[in-house]
Amino acid sequence: MTIETTTRSRLSQRVHDVPPSGIRKFFDVLATMPDVISLGVGEPDFDTPERVIEAGVASLREGRTHYTSNYGTIELREAVSRHLDGLYGLSYDPEREVLITVGVSEGMHAAIAAVIDPGDEVILAEPTYSSYLPDVVFAGGVAVPIRTRPEDAWQLDPEAVEAAVSERTKALFIGFPNNPTGAVLEPDTLLALAEIAVRHDLIVITDEIYDRLVFGGHRHEAIAALPGMKGRTIVLGGFSKAYAMTGWRIAYACAPSDLIDGMLKVHQYIIMTASTTSQDAATVAIYECEDDVARMVAEYDRRRRMFVAGLERLGLPTVEPRGAFYAFPDIRASGLSSDEFATRLLHEERVAVIPGNAFGPSGEGFVRTTLATSYEQLEEALVRIERFLGAR
Repeated sequence: MTIETTTRSRLSQRVHDVPPSGIRKFFDVLATMPDVISLGVGEPDFDTPERVIEAGVASLREGRTHYTSNYGTIELREAVSRHLDGLYGLSYDPEREVLITVGVSEGMHAAIAAVIDPGDEVILAEPTYSSYLPDVVFAGGVAVPIRTRPEDAWQLDPEAVEAAVSERTKALFIGFPNNPTGAVLEPDTLLALAEIAVRHDLIVITDEIYDRLVFGGHRHEAIAALPGMKGRTIVLGGFSKAYAMTGWRIAYACAPSDLIDGMLKVHQYIIMTASTTSQDAATVAIYECEDDVARMVAEYDRRRRMFVAGLERLGLPTVEPRGAFYAFPDIRASGLSSDEFATRLLHEERVAVIPGNAFGPSGEGFVRTTLATSYEQLEEALVRIERFLGAR
């Protein structure tokens, strides 16, 4: 039998255009090494609240193991609507303006696939979480990164956004509180961005998975609540970070019904419905677990203050992270690139961090560290980092 060969790639050009995740590469390495302090995983180190676990177990025992509506259970959609109304004064119709997704990652994919045509441009801040740009590429769109800087506290500059708008610009993506920098947008910045969106008739897609994790007297503001914005904004939020529910893979999207209907089409054909068990558990999380959220936020804040002060003491300047659970220290004084710093720190001192360039070229010279590990582990990590820097 003759096997025909061809030089034509079996994979699409879009897949070729997306590099492998720089985050996963380091996870794969550290999984083979003992005694590693991982400051790389963007996942709470807390267990899911007991009331949520029990709700999931009860859901299974009650035989709730079948499909729900493609939109999600009405109970969870109503809970999400009340939740956002209470936090931000955002009122969404649970029947037509709320969609339950399998994590914010699926919601992001569905949002971009629903609104972006080939050639459409999406403006977004950089450094940026590693999945945002690939989602734009997979939709055939063009990502237009706007560099943010530590001297500006990693704020997204409205003037730079305005200058980047072209006749092909379809959407503005906002991912704050930011992964990896921990930045929270100032109210004046958010208002200026909203005015740009209205002026240029842009859709705004906002990832608010870290909205509850804000520290030091700062407050997360929802851009959808600003004048003229609710009708043009897709709000993505979820339960993974604030409720320590990463493995439950449950989130939501809220938007005007025409945008949700478009997302629903994508969701129907790639997912169908989110897990019924996870939806039942998430409903209880919203109604019964505010004290658990407050407890976890307080602990992240305690770790944040100690760890950032420690990085500064070691000569690694770090803009105060005001949200999420990351610190993004400047490692340029070490004389190493982000990749070299992360690789050598892992192999020489068994501390895992993520190179800043995994979040775009403007992350070069920095590394992402997570506060989602114990206070004691963070203290030990500082000891090891100090030893690593002293050995140079």
